[in-house]
Amino acid sequence: MNTVGWTLVLKSIAMQMVTGGILFGCAGTLRWPWAWAWLGCVLLTQLATVWILAWHSPDLLEERSRLQPGTKNWDKFVCPAMALAGPLLTILAAALARRFRGERWPVWTPLAALLITLAGGAVAAAAMYVNRFFSTTVRIQSERGHMVVSGGPYRVVRHPGYAGMLLVYAAMPFALGSRWALAPAALTVMLVVLRTSLEDRTLRAELPGYAEYAGKVRYRLLPGVW
Repeated sequence: MNTVGWTLVLKSIAMQMVTGGILFGCAGTLRWPWAWAWLGCVLLTQLATVWILAWHSPDLLEERSRLQPGTKNWDKFVCPAMALAGPLLTILAAALARRFRGERWPVWTPLAALLITLAGGAVAAAAMYVNRFFSTTVRIQSERGHMVVSGGPYRVVRHPGYAGMLLVYAAMPFALGSRWALAPAALTVMLVVLRTSLEDRTLRAELPGYAEYAGKVRYRLLPGVW
């Protein structure tokens, strides 16, 4: 693994440590097994993705390691809101609910949510594996020979990476056992849908061959729905 890969590994670990600090600090307890399990699932998917890309697409790791020139202005706001602000609000709501409400859910609910979290991470990783242009932000990567990718999960929906993220974000309140977290999680899901729509419009307008691909693969995010 190269230097960029190890840097991303350390960033992933640091991010989960911060997330854990917020979760347990606001909850006022370390005795929250499902929160520990959720943090572990998220970290596992992140580290596995970095390892896969370091072996398969090291140039994509470099692409994803920082904000690149050409990022669409709207995505400088939408991307942080979707990836950071929305999940942070969900985590805060879940932690405060744990502290003040002490909700109890059937054991199968968080367990199923953890499995969905892993599945969502796997879908996103599969999208990155086949798509070497899976940048962190929305931009046309002319300098990297940007072209349409239609293999793997891209045969099913046009934005499988977002489909995976949708599963992860939607599962968060159930994995953490909090009804309070449903509202911010729903907001995050809406931001995923918004970003999917904006990116799809950008690719149709600016990426050669994408309009033809969109004609063959009808659905953007959810097969049979949208």
